Amino acid sequence: MQYFVSAILLLIGEILFMDYANLSFWLLLLPTLFVIAFQLWWILPYTKFYSQEVSETSTLDSENSIKIMTANVLMTNRKAEKLIELIQNNNPDILVTLETDQWWETQLKPIEDDYPYRMSCSQENLYGMYVYSRYLLSESTTKFLVQDDIPSMHTLLTLPSGQNIRVHFLHPAPPSPTENEESSKRDAELIMVAKSLADAELPIIVTGDLNDVAWSTTTRLFRKISKLLDPRIGRGMFNTFHADYWFMRWPLDHLFHSAHFTLYDIRRLSHFGSDHFALFTQLNFVHSDTIKSQPEVKADNDDKRFAREKLTSEEVSENDVPTPS
Repeated sequence: MQYFVSAILLLIGEILFMDYANLSFWLLLLPTLFVIAFQLWWILPYTKFYSQEVSETSTLDSENSIKIMTANVLMTNRKAEKLIELIQNNNPDILVTLETDQWWETQLKPIEDDYPYRMSCSQENLYGMYVYSRYLLSESTTKFLVQDDIPSMHTLLTLPSGQNIRVHFLHPAPPSPTENEESSKRDAELIMVAKSLADAELPIIVTGDLNDVAWSTTTRLFRKISKLLDPRIGRGMFNTFHADYWFMRWPLDHLFHSAHFTLYDIRRLSHFGSDHFALFTQLNFVHSDTIKSQPEVKADNDDKRFAREKLTSEEVSENDVPTPS
């Protein structure tokens, strides 16, 4: 989006201040138009001008509805009361908090009575994770898939109707000068989870801060291999980071799901002091005998080869990922 806006401004400047008769005008205009078209190609799927990938529903089955709130709290953020207010106002069935340390665990004690099922992994390295659930969680496992200090959580969630859902909560480390010089560890975690989901029969939800934008090579590969859908396509980007800079934002917090669900609501919530906005999504499970066909992206041979190379480079396998069933 930032490149697109910059190219539009450049185009306006070229038209207003350059001489159409000069060759230099055309040598600048044509590449500018190409940049605009190229960036628009990436942007359009995340606008309302594009067809929706996930079917929308205006009615809810209370026994098969699930509200999920994903919130990267920013470990140094001390405005816990604002997050608690968001939780109370939106009343999620599932809350996942990221960057959660011991201080945040203490601050969120007041909500525990509303969430009898919980998973916790308090850490002081920006990768702590907590899951709070109103619905039964079973076969719950916290795993360190690629790095010894980067947890992920995997569980079987049971809706009030009795329907089981595989849910995976992720927060892989991004490439950065202070952590990982390359993106291989993040990429490997996403790919190994995707491969573990490829042939799953149960409904699936994957959510978390993936430290990657929705249209990146790795996130698109994750979706191709896992066959999961993105409810933002045809609706909006829902940029969740950086909350403090309106002109520099990207969609880093995600929720993907299998074709077993329709979408009732998806929203970016208000600022609560973190560098991320929270993402709120409400899905409705649709029984297999009534489900409508929803589109599915597919991995080609190049995608599969790239995935194998990533897993081999980090010496990990999809078999390391828990498969609650």
